[in-house]
Parts: sequence; structure tokens; C-alpha cells
Amino acid sequence: MTVYGATNSDPVRRVDVLVIGAGQAGLSAAYHLRRRGFAPYREAVRGGGTGEFGGAGGAGDTGGGFVVLDADDAPGGAWAHRSPSLRMATVHGFHDLPDVELPEVDPNAAARDVVPGYFAAYEAQHALPVVRPVKVLSVRSESARPDARLLVETDSGTWSARALINATGTWTRPFLPHYPGRFAGRQLHYAAYRGPEEFVGKRVLVVGGGASAIQVLSEVAAVGETVWATRTPPVYHAGPFTPEYGRAVVAQVEERVRQGLPVRSVVSVTGLGPSVAYRRAEELGALRRRPMFDRLTEHGVAWGDEELAVDAIVWATGFRPEVGHLAPLGLRSPGGGIALTGTRATADPRVHLVGYGPSASTVGANRAGRAAVNEIVGLLGAPAAAPAAAVAVAAG
Repeated sequence: MTVYGATNSDPVRRVDVLVIGAGQAGLSAAYHLRRRGFAPYREAVRGGGTGEFGGAGGAGDTGGGFVVLDADDAPGGAWAHRSPSLRMATVHGFHDLPDVELPEVDPNAAARDVVPGYFAAYEAQHALPVVRPVKVLSVRSESARPDARLLVETDSGTWSARALINATGTWTRPFLPHYPGRFAGRQLHYAAYRGPEEFVGKRVLVVGGGASAIQVLSEVAAVGETVWATRTPPVYHAGPFTPEYGRAVVAQVEERVRQGLPVRSVVSVTGLGPSVAYRRAEELGALRRRPMFDRLTEHGVAWGDEELAVDAIVWATGFRPEVGHLAPLGLRSPGGGIALTGTRATADPRVHLVGYGPSASTVGANRAGRAAVNEIVGLLGAPAAAPAAAVAVAAG
């Protein structure tokens, strides 16, 4: 359920819990908020009448309930922006949202079509109050009191909340490392990669040691020549991804987050496994890795006196968490990251981060959404009465 058309002239809207982001983590959190009895935000209709969220008298008027603010124009989160060439067969793992399984799909279907469609149906089925497109600009505390409300400034007005779940992910912050020199050819980050078609017959340097680099190599090596460079030797995991191995991997990421260090992605720790894309890249002979070059040159890159000419460089060098809007809250630790205790910001119990660090995977995002809501209920107390719709969700 989506609300459109908020304006800067609207008064401050008040809710109990505000979720930023409607990707996997945000939708999971929204589901669990409904399940625990928080009413969906209902837009008051000025001048009487009813709208998509009903008439006046809903949670939006009383200052209770919850809302999800999403910066995109339509459902899908980061999946809507992925390369059309990424097929469901080559997705690096996907876990269903709580309560609704992803329907059986054609393995050759584009992930950017399948997953947004699934998210849209999920929002509608659970009547989740997603307001879009709304870009959050900053979050600050109304006062220095520990129980003060949080003021969420957006490009379409201000919201006030007692607790916040940040589920903004990383897709909007692609990371490009700096290297000396200047390359005159085509350069793009993986976020802008749209498939191998533009690289037919070309020599392409792919930089990065994660699943994204493997996807690009597996596709471009079929139509051109590839060179693969990574900062450190790639980590391979040949064995099965058992629950025990998964817990050990998450624990490594979790420890860094607990200490307030810059986060590492879960995928960076799990290593490269025998995925469809990996096997294809291996068959094409594209996995002969070279160490990182020293500098860029006009026509390519160089290792000392050795220069290699390339037509294009694809930087599959990852992303950074989108948390700049939280800066006014002063959550960053001396280590450079935001320290978390579970999903809760250690410095502020009103704020939870999901899809961050150890929960930056589809299965981790689901668990984090539930954990964040459980803690928020402990902080705010359970809603006085669960509305009929929420009871129906819980019963499902």
C-alpha cells in the first residue's frame, strides 16, 4: 500500500515507529511491526472524504502506529536497479520475506523484474504503509532527553517518531577506490553495469573479488576479453554453506560492528562459492586473477614498468552503508562505524539499523527486522490494542 503526494506544507506527522527504506530489511521490519500490533499509518484527508488510507481518525492523526518511507518511485529496493543481465539463476542467494514465499519463477527471468514484483505484492498483501517517493535528509533528536522524539526531515516534510528503524542498505553509495593517474577509456561502477552488450569484442578490466565481479566476468568473457584484478587474493569456499559455517561468518562481521569498526559485508567473509556465475566464469577461463595495479594510464593500467591497454574498467568494488542522514545523532564511534548491540545503536536505544553489517543479506535482514521490532516493543511497550488487520497478519 503506497501513499503518494506529500508536500512540504504538510504539518509534522507523528508515529510511534518510522522505518526508512522498503527493501528486504525494511519490509521485514514492517511485517513484524504489524504482527506485534502497531497500526499502519493512515494519511488524514484534509477537507473530509476518504483516500487510499481511509479518512481522518487513523494512526496518523493520533501520533501512533508506524510508517515506511522509501526513496524509490516503486517497490523493489536495490533489486529494481540491478543489471537486466542478472538472472534469478545467477542471484547470489535470496531468502523469502516472512510469511510469503517467492513464487516459483523462470530461472532465466531478470531479477530486477521478479524481485520488485514480489515486493510489490508483499506490500499489498500485508497492507504495509509505504510512503514514496520520500528522501530522508536528516534525523535529529527533538531534545537532549533520552526519551525525546526523533525528528525526521525529508524532501516532503517532517515526521516525528518515538523509535526509528534504518533500512537504507548500501546501493546508493557505490565505492570507488582512488588510484593515481588518469584513464581515458570507459569506466563504470558495478552499480551502473547493465550487461555485456556494450563490451562485445573489447578488453575489459574487472576490479574486485566478490560476487559482483564474478557476475561481470561470467558475462563479459563470453563476448570479449577480460582481465581480473583484486586487492587481495580471492577467498574461495569449496564446501557446503552449512548453518554452522553461516553462523561463524556472521559472527566475524558482528564483532566488527559491536566494536564500532567500519562494516564488512557478509559476502566478503563467506568467500566465493560454486555458484552458476562462478562455474561459467571458470569455464570461460576468466578467473586468472592479477594483483592490483599501481596506477591508471591513459590507455589502461600499469604494474611498475608493465602497462596493459584496456578498453574499459568495471569497478566491482562494493558499496558503503547509506547512513549519512543519521549524522546529527552522533552515532559514529571512534573506530569510524556505528557500534551496534544486536540491531540497536549502542549510543541510542531509539535507533535500530537493519540490513547493516551482519544483517546485510536477505536471510539476515529478515532476522534483523524481527529482532529490532522485539527490542522496540521492549522500549515503547506493546500497542494498547492490535487492530483487526494486524491480528489477521499475526494469525497468518
